[in-house]
Amino acid sequence: MFMGEYQHTVDAKGRLFIPARFREALGERFVATKGLDGCLFVYPLEEWKRLEAKLKGLPFTRADARAFQRFFFSGAAECEVDRQGRILIPVHLREYAALTKEAVVIGVSTRVEIWSHERWQGYNAETATSYEEVAEHLVDFDL
Repeated sequence: MFMGEYQHTVDAKGRLFIPARFREALGERFVATKGLDGCLFVYPLEEWKRLEAKLKGLPFTRADARAFQRFFFSGAAECEVDRQGRILIPVHLREYAALTKEAVVIGVSTRVEIWSHERWQGYNAETATSYEEVAEHLVDFDL
C-alpha cells in the first residue's frame, strides 16, 4: 500500500526521485499516465493490468467510455528507476502535470500520484473545507 507525502525536485532532464518505500512496492517496471485533477498516476504493473481489464470492459459504443480510454491509455508510459532512484518522466506527462521544478509525490493506496507543488497546494486549499462533508457521504465507519 502506498501512503505518505514527499517533496522532490524535477531535474533539467525531467528526472524525479521516487521515495525508497514507493520504489520497492512499484517494482522494477511500472506505468505512469495522465491522472485526474492535473496530476500523474503511477501504478505497479499488476495494478495496471487490473485497471486495464476494467477499462477494457467499458462499452466502446459509449462516447464517454471511448474518450476516457483514449485519455488514460494515450498518456501511459512504462517507466523504470535508475541507479539513483529516479524516473525519467516523459515530456508529454511533464507538460500535462505542469511539472517544472518542485514536485510532490504522494501515496494513495494502490497508486502513487505525482503533482506539481503549485497544483498540490491549490488542490489542498480547494478541498480542505469539504473533507468532512465528503467523508460523511462516502465513509460509513468511524475513522
